[in-house]
Amino acid sequence: MKAILYTKYGPPEVLTIGEVEKPTPKDNEVLIRVRATTVSVADYRVRSFDVPRSFYIPARLALGITGPRNKILGAELAGDVEAVGKDVTKYKPGDHVFASTLSGMGGYAEYKCIPENGALSIKPKNISYEEAAAVPIGACTAVNYLKRAGIGPGKKILVYGASGSVGTYTVQLAKLWGAVVTAVCSGPNMSLVKSLGADKVLDYTKPGFESQLEKYDIIFVAVDKIAFSVCREHLVTGGVYVNITMPLKPVFSKIKIVAGGASPGEKAIELAELRELIESNKLKVVIDRKYTLDQIVEAHAYVGSGRKKGNVVITVS
Repeated sequence: MKAILYTKYGPPEVLTIGEVEKPTPKDNEVLIRVRATTVSVADYRVRSFDVPRSFYIPARLALGITGPRNKILGAELAGDVEAVGKDVTKYKPGDHVFASTLSGMGGYAEYKCIPENGALSIKPKNISYEEAAAVPIGACTAVNYLKRAGIGPGKKILVYGASGSVGTYTVQLAKLWGAVVTAVCSGPNMSLVKSLGADKVLDYTKPGFESQLEKYDIIFVAVDKIAFSVCREHLVTGGVYVNITMPLKPVFSKIKIVAGGASPGEKAIELAELRELIESNKLKVVIDRKYTLDQIVEAHAYVGSGRKKGNVVITVS
């Protein structure tokens, strides 16, 4: 089968098209014919090994010391179940599914095996494969952190980095769950973020931006470009600080810091919940650009430029 491979960390050009053996599902696995995947920030960071200095050694141990341990990126996907292992009962050939493959990657290929009880669910009926592939990472991240932060009616939340994949879902979900949402992005993206339901949108590039900030119950940092000291200053006593890109920060007694992700089983539950929201037209998938698998280098270069709005998707087959 065709797959995008990389054998060393580096720029987008380390990604090459190759042929690898088509996987065979184990007894508890489903074999998915991949129709679409994405270039997520996770893919970009793993490929380039762009990690904070303090995480360098743990990341090398996890991803591969001398080179990538897993040679195929692709942290999320959508496709069709082609075959199932003998112990699988939840899925059958022909099912349309979407899934997170972050733990082992593998979305940049024509086929991928995933455990039945992994981060996998039936695809929403009313969106394309490309749109569905853009849900499992960004939307699940937003759901997980918002719930753990205690989002709810009347809560005042600041979403910094509101025009990216996680940010666009966070704005919508926070508003859906009754919060008062202040969103922060660059000027060109303000109209997009406003259309997603934000009560107030601020342009971080404007002089005096920080003077417009108020006090918030939750500050949700989707892009780590605002100082922790600024966030701490603008949180109410007992407020919650969330930073999805670098969750481990100094702990202060007057605020709560939320860190850590969801398990595959929890993600499967989140995907099922997200499917219902999408099918009832309560949640929108924002797509910036679409590429083919053969254009993977160009797609990664675009995501690396920092100009991505919402999601960048890849059509696989």
